[in-house]
Amino acid sequence: MIDLSHNMHSLSRRRFLAASGATAASMGFAERLFGAPTAAETKPNPALEKLALIALDAAKKQGATYCDIRINRYRDQFSGWRFSPQRGSEKTDEVPFADDSQSFGFGVRVIVNGQWGFAASPEVTPDEIARITKEAVTVAKANSVLQAQPVKLAPTAAYVDRWTSPFEIEPFAVPVNEKLDLLHAATSTLKKNPGVHTAFSALGFHSEDKYFASSEGSSIQQYIVQVYPYLTAEAVDIKNGISRSRSYQVAPLAYGWEYVPRMNLGENAKRIAEEVVEHIKAPPVTAGKKDLVLLPSHLCLTIHESIGHSTELDRALGYEANFAGTSFLTTEKMGKFRVGSELVNIFGDRTQEHGLSTVKYDDDGVKTTRFPIIDKGIFVHYQTIRDQAHLVGEAESRGCCYADSWSSVPFQRMPNVWLAPSPNDVTLEDLIGGVDNGVLIEGTGSFSIDQQRYNFQFGGDAFWEIKGGKKGAMISRVAYQSRTPDFWQSCDGIAGRPYWQQYGLTSDGKGEPEQTNAMSHGCSPTRFRQINVLVTD
Repeated sequence: MIDLSHNMHSLSRRRFLAASGATAASMGFAERLFGAPTAAETKPNPALEKLALIALDAAKKQGATYCDIRINRYRDQFSGWRFSPQRGSEKTDEVPFADDSQSFGFGVRVIVNGQWGFAASPEVTPDEIARITKEAVTVAKANSVLQAQPVKLAPTAAYVDRWTSPFEIEPFAVPVNEKLDLLHAATSTLKKNPGVHTAFSALGFHSEDKYFASSEGSSIQQYIVQVYPYLTAEAVDIKNGISRSRSYQVAPLAYGWEYVPRMNLGENAKRIAEEVVEHIKAPPVTAGKKDLVLLPSHLCLTIHESIGHSTELDRALGYEANFAGTSFLTTEKMGKFRVGSELVNIFGDRTQEHGLSTVKYDDDGVKTTRFPIIDKGIFVHYQTIRDQAHLVGEAESRGCCYADSWSSVPFQRMPNVWLAPSPNDVTLEDLIGGVDNGVLIEGTGSFSIDQQRYNFQFGGDAFWEIKGGKKGAMISRVAYQSRTPDFWQSCDGIAGRPYWQQYGLTSDGKGEPEQTNAMSHGCSPTRFRQINVLVTD
């Protein structure tokens, strides 16, 4: 995609119109290649396959033992409102915003002399595909001079398929004004409460048109749609110099527009406004060892940081040490090390319906699966991709390959990682009823965790005291500290399946150059015994 926002002042009118025309033509071509998916389409667009053959044939002629090409289009739309007091006035500034961006291009990977080469371009034409493939071969040959060990790919079947994530209403077809009207109503409800200083709402929509073809015979077209909601209120105590926030944390999921009415943003806005006012008046927690009951909207982040990242194989091998860190779960611990109690069963899963990391095939062309990461408390499997599996003695990839753009190199990224619910009829009330002195935590907040994903501290969005088995009043300034295995081994209660929910993270960063991806973390409310709680801001 041509970036028309950078150095706009230096563009002449003629150059601006030429660039705009090139972008429009590129996006028009992308629309013809991908178009609107229908349930009847089970095979990739032949036009995509024809383009892919150019790369596959060129790579073979130049000595590549493997080649794949990804032709992808991405779209992101983000709109909403911010209500805040006008400086020096009792009036409220109501500021709308809307942004809509697209990106279209292709990337080619090859293996030559046992090493990877990669190159990419936003110009999707036959000549450019041939040129970029040659460039990828050149890169692979240069890499082969420096790398001692040849790439070893775990085997995978060849697939010819077309898949669309399940949704009913295409969110990009809904007018932006309709989205802004809905969000304006919710934000207005927040700001009507005199205790609310600032109110913010937004809806984000993300789509990926993905085409993958390999020299092993795969030809796969996929379309993924995701929805990201936000609704937040802030209260300010000027006299005491403090502020508190409260969010309606709706789970971002892979849905269409039909998910938006189910969020009930307007209906929950009044409650969130009341709770932020309660939050700013709430007394601080009393520090000490306490039992915690963590709701899915909060525990999702703890799962992500302590289990999701620590079980990425590239971290454990030290490949990410310079940027993302390493892992305390080193390879000799696989199959032996106790991370959690017997109740703790955690899965990696790119098949869970509506999960943010859910696809039918990963960016290696591997059909995705569900696999155990923690089995009855024991660490059993890493997240892997095709060129990693043999490093831990496994014959198959776990399907965790992903690139955030056509211009990015695919590498190992986190799948949906979720905690299994109790098989018994355990309720949230049962968990709270078993706590004499503790804290109920909802929503995500600030956190800190070391580079090995071992020592951590987590806050939250809202907190309630638990006394004598009863949920009490809201409290504030809560954080808890622990070490990953100590924390998960203290788990002694998980609610049943009816309480299980998926929450997610939309922009997890990793790699150099940095890439982001999204994933969901499902769980039921869960209880942890005698965790160190401290007072913090």
